[in-house]
Amino acid sequence: MEAVTRAVLTASRLLVAVAARSLAEVEERVTLPQFRLLVVLSTHGDAKLVALAERLGVNPSTAMRMLDRLITAGLAERRANPADRRETVLSVTPAGDRLVADVTAGRRREIGAIVERLAPAQRTALVDALTAFTEAGGEASGGAAVPTDGTDAYPLGWT
Repeated sequence: MEAVTRAVLTASRLLVAVAARSLAEVEERVTLPQFRLLVVLSTHGDAKLVALAERLGVNPSTAMRMLDRLITAGLAERRANPADRRETVLSVTPAGDRLVADVTAGRRREIGAIVERLAPAQRTALVDALTAFTEAGGEASGGAAVPTDGTDAYPLGWT
């Protein structure tokens, strides 16, 4: 078990480094928590503040401060809910969608370059191992079923 834990920790350091490098180009515009917020809005669509804060696991006041910065940067917007003008709906702007797409594309390129160095059998084993790992951790992977037990399919606000 210790060897598995050590291997996962080592791999997680590599993945954190990939994530950090992908955000380095935009770090003057957006922090990692703000990027998470943009990913949630970009992936799941418009949201009310309380629902967005719950999905991110933060207080609504924290989510609002993040949103205020993103709105100032032109990456998110708030508007009246067309179904109920008393409510405010939060959404990502086209510029925010582009930022999410660009950062994600950078991550995909770097991960792809790493994976290309593996033998085909290692790639297959990696997919199987990572799929099992993410499912065991409660994170839905591409094509994985959404939990029906009331738990969040994306507990960390990622997709």
